[in-house]
Amino acid sequence: MSGRAGRVAAVREAVRAVVPVQVRRLVAHELRAAVSLALWAVRRRHGVGEGDLAARYTGPQTAMMYGMVFVSVVETVALSLLIPWPAVHRVVLVLDVYGVLIVLALHAACVTRPHVLGADGSLRLRYGALFDLRIPADAIASARVDRRYPTGRLVTVGDDGVLDLIVGGQTTVTLELNRPVAFVRPLGRRGEARTVRFHADDPRTLVQALATGNPGAPGATAGPRPAVGRPTGR
Repeated sequence: MSGRAGRVAAVREAVRAVVPVQVRRLVAHELRAAVSLALWAVRRRHGVGEGDLAARYTGPQTAMMYGMVFVSVVETVALSLLIPWPAVHRVVLVLDVYGVLIVLALHAACVTRPHVLGADGSLRLRYGALFDLRIPADAIASARVDRRYPTGRLVTVGDDGVLDLIVGGQTTVTLELNRPVAFVRPLGRRGEARTVRFHADDPRTLVQALATGNPGAPGATAGPRPAVGRPTGR
């Protein structure tokens, strides 16, 4: 290892020892979200290769995100007129602009980081830069369209090994696995899931592609194909 590489490694170890993992992950998320703004501006997507199928999931939250941006902008303008002290006004303006950028960056991360069905039949489930779960093709037993309205946070795990990745208060696809798959929550806690329920804007297309192994992909080798269940609703 070169001297420079050794110093970089030492700095990383020192940061890991001093900074809690939750803080490190939040900082990393904000950096990735900032990069997502640039990707969004040039209409590029992250982690989607040739022959992959990208599945959007932002539908249920788009209106809410833009609503939050609108309210933040109105608040910024209102406070600029109401606060008479220049120093306080500058501080509030910086905070408000930062808040608007964070909301836009979160939405941009979700748009530019869709779920991805790979040409090899693997499935990558994401929520922006906060959550990323890769499921190998041979771990998928079945998939079905299944609209549910679970309660809980973005990532909710039940005692029965069911992982809910909730967007806009709903999930639309249920994935049964033939073995546990490990995942990492947004703040660093680890877990295992035997069933994964998540949202896709077009669940039928994704479920059908899972069943057929994404046949449109050049050279795709999907391995064992999951069974397709009938659509259900809750």
